[in-house]
Amino acid sequence: MPEVSKRGVRMPESPIRKLVPYADQAKAKGIKVYHLNIGQPDLPTPQIAIDAIRNIDRKILEYSPSEGIRSYREKLAKYYHKFKIDVSPENIIITAGGSEAITYAFLACLDPGDEIIVPEPSYANYTAFAIVAGAIVKTIPSKIEEGFALPPMEKFETLITPRTKGIMICNPNNPTGYLYTQSEMNAIRDLVKKYDLYLFSDEVYREFCYTGAPYISAFHLEGIEENVILVDSVSKRYSECGLRIGALITKNKTVYHNVLKFCQARLSPPLIGQIAAEASLDTPDAYMLEVYNEYVERRKFLIDGLNRINGVYSPIPMGAFYTVARLPVDDSDKFCQWLLSDFSYENQTIFMSPATGFYTTPGLGLNEVRIAYVLKKEDLAISLKILEEALKIYPGRVDA
Repeated sequence: MPEVSKRGVRMPESPIRKLVPYADQAKAKGIKVYHLNIGQPDLPTPQIAIDAIRNIDRKILEYSPSEGIRSYREKLAKYYHKFKIDVSPENIIITAGGSEAITYAFLACLDPGDEIIVPEPSYANYTAFAIVAGAIVKTIPSKIEEGFALPPMEKFETLITPRTKGIMICNPNNPTGYLYTQSEMNAIRDLVKKYDLYLFSDEVYREFCYTGAPYISAFHLEGIEENVILVDSVSKRYSECGLRIGALITKNKTVYHNVLKFCQARLSPPLIGQIAAEASLDTPDAYMLEVYNEYVERRKFLIDGLNRINGVYSPIPMGAFYTVARLPVDDSDKFCQWLLSDFSYENQTIFMSPATGFYTTPGLGLNEVRIAYVLKKEDLAISLKILEEALKIYPGRVDA
C-alpha cells in the first residue's frame, strides 16, 4: 500500500473539531451538548443577505472573475474606508473564506523552508496553512498572567534567521481575545521595517473591539504599506461562516499578481456567497450595534462567572468573542474529552477546545481551554454551572 505524504502526517488535527465524535456520541445518548468550542455565532445572519440569496434572478450560476466580482470589491473598499483603511478595488482579491486568503498569502510569499514568526497561543490553522506552503512556524509564547500581551520584540529578534520572511498576527486575537495596543503595533511595524519582513494580519474580528480606543489595522502603520497582507472574512461580523467568503488585501503589486495566479488556478470564489456578502455591506448600523452590545454583555457574564469558579482564571478579553481560561486540571485534552464521554450534569454537558491545540511549544496549554461566547447568556449560565460541577469530581483535578 502506498505511503501517505509526510505533509499530511505533519498536518495538525483541529483542536476545535477533533472531539466532535465524542460530542456526537453524547448527543446519541440523549445528552444536550453546549458548543463553546467553535466560533460559530448563534446570532442571525442579516436579513438583507438572506433576501439576496432568495431573490437571485439568474438563468446561469456562472464563474465570477478570479479576483472576485468588481461591484463587491468596490463596495468592500468603501467599507474599509470607514476604518481609515485606504485601499482600492485593485488591492482586493476575494477568496473562499479567510482560510484561503491565508493559504494563498503563504503560497505567494513563502518558499519551502522559509520561516514565519507567530505569537502563541494562535489560531491552530496558521500552522496547517504553513505546512501546505512548506513553511516553518516559529512561535513566541504569550502568558495568561499578562493577559496574553505581545511578547517583547527582543524575543522576536532571537528567532530571526536568514530564512525568516514574515510575522503573522491576529488582531483582535483568536483564541485569546487580546487586542494589540498602539505601542505593540508600532513595535511590530519597526521590526517588520528593520528586517524587511511581510506582516500577515488577520483582522476578521475588527468589529468586536471593547476598549473604546480606535481600531488599529496593520494598514494604519506608516512605512510598511508594501509589506502588509491583510486577511478578512464575512464569517464573524455577519454570522455568515457558511458563505465561505473572505478577502486578501495588499498594496504590493507583485504579491497581488502572485496571489491572483493561485486564484486563477482555482477558477473563482463562490458566486452565491459573493452575492450575499455584497448585500451584507448594506446591513443597517442598528444590526451591528445590537450584535456588538450582545457580545459585550456575554463577555462580562462569562468572564465574571468563570472567575467565580474555584480554581478557574480568565483574563478579560478586549476583542473578538473568545477567551482562554486556566483550569485546575492535569490535561485539558483529557478533561475536554471526559466532559463529553464520561460526564453530564442534569443530562447536559459542554464542549470546549483544549488550548494545547493553539500552542506549538510542547507542554503549553495543558491547563487551559478556549471558550467561545457565541451562545446566549442563558446557555452560558448553564454552561458555567456544568463546568463548576464537573471540576468538583474530575479525577484529574490539580489544585495550586
